[in-house]
Amino acid sequence: MGIKYLITGAAGHLGYTLVRILSEKGAEVRALVLPCDRETLCFPDNVEIFAGDVRDVDSLEGFFIVGPKTDSVLIHCAGIVSIASGYLKDVIDVNVHGTRNIVRLCMKHRVSKLVYVSSVHAIPELPGREEITEVKDFEPGNVKGLYAKTKAAATKYVLEAAKRGLNASVVHPSGICGPYDNGAGHLTQLVLDFYKGRLVAGTTGGYDFVDVRDVAAGILSCCLNGKAGECYILSNRYYKVTEILDMLSDISGKKKIRIVIPMQIARATAPLAELYYRFRKSTPLYTAYSLYTITSNSNFSHEKADRELGYKVRPFQETLADTANWLQKNNRC
Repeated sequence: MGIKYLITGAAGHLGYTLVRILSEKGAEVRALVLPCDRETLCFPDNVEIFAGDVRDVDSLEGFFIVGPKTDSVLIHCAGIVSIASGYLKDVIDVNVHGTRNIVRLCMKHRVSKLVYVSSVHAIPELPGREEITEVKDFEPGNVKGLYAKTKAAATKYVLEAAKRGLNASVVHPSGICGPYDNGAGHLTQLVLDFYKGRLVAGTTGGYDFVDVRDVAAGILSCCLNGKAGECYILSNRYYKVTEILDMLSDISGKKKIRIVIPMQIARATAPLAELYYRFRKSTPLYTAYSLYTITSNSNFSHEKADRELGYKVRPFQETLADTANWLQKNNRC
């Protein structure tokens, strides 16, 4: 039997990276994109493009139909990553209701495997620097922030479906960075702002950041080796914000950023910063929730993924260098 990979959120950073990797391997791929994205991205010629919206179940029926003697493996990447502090209806509609639509159709069409891309934000934070590993139970009330709550709710729904017989596994990436981001993910925006001289100060704190290509490789291994009803953290390690800025300086040859804003001042000015980004119509880096995130415990363990999926990570300086080179080649810097 052949395998056809169905990728939702294929216009996003992770989805697009998965499509590229699978295409290079000669795999059969169908990519789900929003109708407005269909003509805006350059997908490889051997990739089938399907226009639909995870919020509209009727638009998805054809996406699930594959030929005879073909197993379908669905990787559900579609989601809205948000560090906004307020309520955003689209985040709930896509992350929660969209995931429910996908799960229901997976069961209806009997896909052979579903890998749901959740987030480490769905996992309850532990005190101090206590190591965070995979958990079995997910509740929106146990995590902070709208994005985290939506991912926890969606993860819970996927795992409940696994208990009912769906062959579904969950992966939890940490903060994703790397080349092939056609949009403006938060780490991509950080690199762009640094190269364009718009970033004049850093702040204290940090987070676990991981290369998008390493996450993609972990997901593809999960398609083959992930156990039904199991979760896998796909992280790297903790990096200070100042450490990342110093790496960017070393890579680019630009002057180091010497000003470090104390967290207390950063928190006090965060509401004004959110308004500034909204006015500029650009991806926000500096919000009350992002500041909470870089002061939270991000000591995530990827030991289970290492052991069961053969997961590996590369040095983050390589990730930043490849990101900057890709952005320059695409005239983004």
